[in-house]
Amino acid sequence: MPLPKAELHLHIEGTLEPELAFALAARNGVALPYRDTEELRRAYLFDDLQSFLDLYYGLMAVLRTEDDFAELADAYLARAAAQGVRHAEIFFDPQAHTARGVPIGTVVGGLARALDAAEERHGVSTRLIMCFLRDRPAAEAMETLEAARPHLDRITAVGLDSAEVGHPPSKFREVYEAAAALGLRKVAHAGEEGPAAYVAEALDVLGVERVDHGLRCMEDAELVARLARERVPLTLCPLSNVRLRAIDTLEAHPLPRMMDAGLLCTVNSDDPAYFGGYVGDTFHAVHEALGLDPERLRELARNSFVAAFLDDDEERRARLIAEVDAYDFAADDAG
Repeated sequence: MPLPKAELHLHIEGTLEPELAFALAARNGVALPYRDTEELRRAYLFDDLQSFLDLYYGLMAVLRTEDDFAELADAYLARAAAQGVRHAEIFFDPQAHTARGVPIGTVVGGLARALDAAEERHGVSTRLIMCFLRDRPAAEAMETLEAARPHLDRITAVGLDSAEVGHPPSKFREVYEAAAALGLRKVAHAGEEGPAAYVAEALDVLGVERVDHGLRCMEDAELVARLARERVPLTLCPLSNVRLRAIDTLEAHPLPRMMDAGLLCTVNSDDPAYFGGYVGDTFHAVHEALGLDPERLRELARNSFVAAFLDDDEERRARLIAEVDAYDFAADDAG
């Protein structure tokens, strides 16, 4: 059995494998500008975040119905469970779908069908996090929050994603205040391509409980000390960082230095269909490239459950942490 772990930074649209993309395109009568899955897979090479986003949003055209979203989520959960995921907190981008004429109820309804069956089918507990697109107007994010009101029983938190540079967290202050008033938890992407100052803004202006990525916090020693002192979780995505050129090579990733600095780091897959691996693959990769020993891997897995939004099920959190603490690496590989 693989090392038990939670995945806290996963965009469900980023799990769209080429084979499923073509199957959904055929089902929905959508013409893709690729001859076959191999040509599409070759397109999964990116110069930066924006070049990835262009393909990412383009391929979403195949997602039209509740069945499509349910199939997408169930396929992810099956892969994740096989790699040791026991709890998954899943991002989705409603604006990317409503802009195409797909109602938010269709998106949430389809995802919820898969998530409702996840524990029985895959042994994975789940939470759903609704992300706002930061390169769209804040007013549109507020409209999205309002449109989501009938579905808030299915949504645990709000997040902030898409192109970061030039779109500081402070742009979404009012939206996050409104989300908090509705009882939603708060996370945000910050410090992936944007500066360390965006991480501080996410904390101070948006009041986030977790920082998604946070890579560039290492450029600000005072911020690092604060993150360590306040035990703010960081949901790092090493394979994504390399694929999107935020880091030159996996061997150069600052994850070991971040852990040495006392940061509460977790390792996640981000958009695994595009970035070369799911979360178990990511654990293998950092184990090999960064020389992380089993106890370091155990720390990352433990942190994932500590950082999870499991406040309503502390018994499950404690049970999963106990499984991590008792895990025998000699009986398996890096997890």
